[in-house]
Amino acid sequence: MNTNLMYGGLAGLPMQKNIQSRTINAENPKGEKGKGGRSASHLGPSRKGNPCLRQIAPGKTVTLAEIEGAGIINHIWVTVDNKTTDADCFVLRDLVIRMYWDDEDVPSVESPLGDFFCCGFARECNVNSLPIAVIPNRGFNSYFQMPFHSKAKITLENQHENEIPAFFYQIDYNLHDSLPEDIAYFHAKWRRQRITNIGEDYVIVDGIKGKGHYVGTYIALSTLERYWWGEGEVKFFLDGDDPYPTICGTGMEDYFGGSWSFAHQELGKTVEQTYNSMYLGYPYYSKNDELIHNPYHNDDCPPMRGFYRWHIEDPIYFEEDLKVTVQQIGVSYKGLFERQDDLASVAYWYQSEPHCPFDKLMSKEERWPR
Repeated sequence: MNTNLMYGGLAGLPMQKNIQSRTINAENPKGEKGKGGRSASHLGPSRKGNPCLRQIAPGKTVTLAEIEGAGIINHIWVTVDNKTTDADCFVLRDLVIRMYWDDEDVPSVESPLGDFFCCGFARECNVNSLPIAVIPNRGFNSYFQMPFHSKAKITLENQHENEIPAFFYQIDYNLHDSLPEDIAYFHAKWRRQRITNIGEDYVIVDGIKGKGHYVGTYIALSTLERYWWGEGEVKFFLDGDDPYPTICGTGMEDYFGGSWSFAHQELGKTVEQTYNSMYLGYPYYSKNDELIHNPYHNDDCPPMRGFYRWHIEDPIYFEEDLKVTVQQIGVSYKGLFERQDDLASVAYWYQSEPHCPFDKLMSKEERWPR
């Protein structure tokens, strides 16, 4: 076993390790030793001459990182404008991030950029959790550990209508002599159902085959009906479960760690309270278009809510296959009822390779928020 992997976090800081530290960004796109910060600006050599990728054309895919050898990506930071014009304001849903491990031809990670960092609806919000942090303004950070045996590749596709003037990024990683053969690879997949079907559970992820563990869920919910929306139970179907799951929760609000509808009374109105914590949160609520002001249109939107839940202390382990769903059940004065809403989600998990190819990603227009 590679003992370097046994000592992480605060407990591992005093331990000596046989590891090489590297960073990739626009100035050092290959993470080469002794080749950081060489670009010149009007201030002179090595004075912030090339801080970002510029003018990424519509339809173009750029490679953010291509790393050879065995290693682990520890941290990813990116930032970008959220619109290019008032008419083109869905940049965070139009940019698609993909990640490939070793020599695979299909991605292990595929998601709109914002949603991967728990910012759905093409809108940013502050996120303060252990693996994902989003800090003003649009400072997107991931601390998920992403190991690879021989190669890692991260790409960004611009499906936006216009060119992206500037894209800033940094990818921090370590090179190792080798990694354990049975180490699991990081995966993440986005999906959406614009209107759920009455009485049918929304599928967060399906088609996971192999051995692994599920580590997180992000949900972007646009409610399309009145009354309380959060009674649907989250289900984990493990290793051939059919028709009932091994793990079934007690409701969506409970799964995200809250209770009693997140309710707080203000001036005679019931207001839902947002929150952030290390492992679970409800960082975003809005019923308005906060990015665009139009003097002739009001800014009303269907209520939008964003949630995250990290299974870091309580991973969901599977040996052969996994499916994760959530019911759309609400409650009114007359009791429980089946709802139809608009759900998008990102599932995060680790598994052995190879993995089943993902379904085709929705077009950018289908991904746009209501």
